[in-house]
Amino acid sequence: MSTLGWITAASGVRVPQVIYGTAWKKERTSALVAQALAAGFRGIDTACQPKHYDEARVGEAIADALARGTLRREELYLQTKFTSVDGQDPRRIPYDPRASLAEQVEQSFARSLENLRTTYLDALVLHSPLATRAQTSEVWRAMQTLCDGQRVRQLGLSNCYDLRELRWLCEAHELAPSVLQNRFYADTGYDREIRAYCRERGILYQSFWTLSANPYLLAHATLRAIAAHHGATPAQILFRWLTLEGCVPLTGTQSVQHLRESLAIFAIELRDEERARIGALLR
Repeated sequence: MSTLGWITAASGVRVPQVIYGTAWKKERTSALVAQALAAGFRGIDTACQPKHYDEARVGEAIADALARGTLRREELYLQTKFTSVDGQDPRRIPYDPRASLAEQVEQSFARSLENLRTTYLDALVLHSPLATRAQTSEVWRAMQTLCDGQRVRQLGLSNCYDLRELRWLCEAHELAPSVLQNRFYADTGYDREIRAYCRERGILYQSFWTLSANPYLLAHATLRAIAAHHGATPAQILFRWLTLEGCVPLTGTQSVQHLRESLAIFAIELRDEERARIGALLR
């Protein structure tokens, strides 16, 4: 059974509990996004960063699904990112790098709307904090001006592993992020303190590298035993555990079978003691 679960952010925006990530898909981006949409995914994550994403091909797949009537725009959760100059390929920066930071945000946003063939974004995410708080604040204030409910419905932050920086961003600005998207792996202690803060603030924690960075977890006897009990894969159990913790995992799989397995997790009912045993693996 493949039934997509949804969760509502503090902003009031409904977000699918599993999202399809489009990084590093290159010329296959359009076909793979179409495949994910056909499988039942309704959340797409991308970035205005030609170095790692082909945002225009994401838009191509979405436009095709809309034209064929297999998807309505209001059924889709679409988020993209503003990536600062430091994260861009200097040969393919999608805005004027000589412009002010506020202008770079505006230009990147306009390019994203053009690439994605949409009039609004469900989330605009800052790809990572900038070198200084002053620069981060300038970019965040520019993003806030776009978040009027008509052009951008909510804001997010990515690649922030310092709780002090996340707390500062939340407390020093009019709008706090509704989404935090981080790499989920042992090197950061699985963001335990950050995830707790996100729960406290109503910030949706999105995990990426959830499977590829955690071969130890997926091979652990505890996870494998729980998976066998439910007739599931260890990956499904980890994804289901995360969703029950209020997290939103991303998957970038190119496998139709894995897409279906990701959506099937919502039929898995983990017992409290199973959830506790899985949580203990992350301590």
